[in-house]
Amino acid sequence: MKRIGILTGGGDCPGLNAVIRAVFRRSEQFGYEVVGIKDGWKGMMEMNFETLNRQQVSGIHLFGGTILGTSRTNPFKTENGADIVAENMRKMDLYALIAVGGDDTLGVCSKLSKMGLNTVGVPKTIDNDLSATDVTFGYDTAVSIATECIDRLHTTAESHHRTLVVEIMGRHAGWITCASGIAGGADIILVPEEPFDIMWVCDVLKKRAARGKVFNIVAVSEGAKFSEAPGAEKSIVLQSAEKDAFGNVRLGGIANILAKEIEERTGFETRAVILGHLQRGGTPTASDRILATRFGVKAVDMVHEGRFGVMVALQGTKIVPVPLEEAVGKTKTLDMDLYETAKIFFG
Repeated sequence: MKRIGILTGGGDCPGLNAVIRAVFRRSEQFGYEVVGIKDGWKGMMEMNFETLNRQQVSGIHLFGGTILGTSRTNPFKTENGADIVAENMRKMDLYALIAVGGDDTLGVCSKLSKMGLNTVGVPKTIDNDLSATDVTFGYDTAVSIATECIDRLHTTAESHHRTLVVEIMGRHAGWITCASGIAGGADIILVPEEPFDIMWVCDVLKKRAARGKVFNIVAVSEGAKFSEAPGAEKSIVLQSAEKDAFGNVRLGGIANILAKEIEERTGFETRAVILGHLQRGGTPTASDRILATRFGVKAVDMVHEGRFGVMVALQGTKIVPVPLEEAVGKTKTLDMDLYETAKIFFG
């Protein structure tokens, strides 16, 4: 009996459990045994795993998070880390390994494939910024949550005659901010792809006030940049300069700075709301459950066909394999046509 390993890496994301369930059920049809690797690449390096059974995966597609746990461990940042992973795959008698994650996790998956290991990738990121796939699961849930939050903030902003600056996830791409801003009726939407002028933001809000609008909602991506920021031109706002194992800094806090600037320049009472990890958690939407399930099934099909070094992707209405190299290393930024649509409703 062939054994397939599956791990989930990077940030947690609604839909991960649906992938795990689908991988198990499809593998069951082929007579494969499925091994769940705990805590992403960390578990792979430490041989922390368990053999999955039907009872463990039954109904888990309804829940957010991942029953396998996750981490941001990078084997290639540990001495002989890649060799340890390769050796552990042999010790665990794994025919193939399915890695579910974003650019960092799949980058490791791609490198291991080049070393000759049988790997298949499944794209996961709420930011929807992975190349080679039209959509990633988790994105739809994140947009729905952010939209609901904006909807709720409308009532308190209007009641208190306030401007509320809502910070939404999006390190390099403004997909979530733009989509939820349009759906939630934000008055201004600011994304990483287009640095913004603080004076322009304030002018838009003043014009709204002149028309009798007593409140404002400003949606801003955590990675959005001031075109002329205090202290540094086109700088991003860091929550911490410390980097993770993949070299990523922790973003966050632009809403606080932007709210302060708006209040000082306009005199409007302004508050910042940072949605943070709220966008990651909770029950995945029906759309994300379906997409994650289709990805999981296709990943096992790739293993069954002996097609490795690929990532499963949504292109149009079909789930297709694409080379892992096409999926990693290049960020899929926001479709600016969508942003131009959003601008129609600014102010």
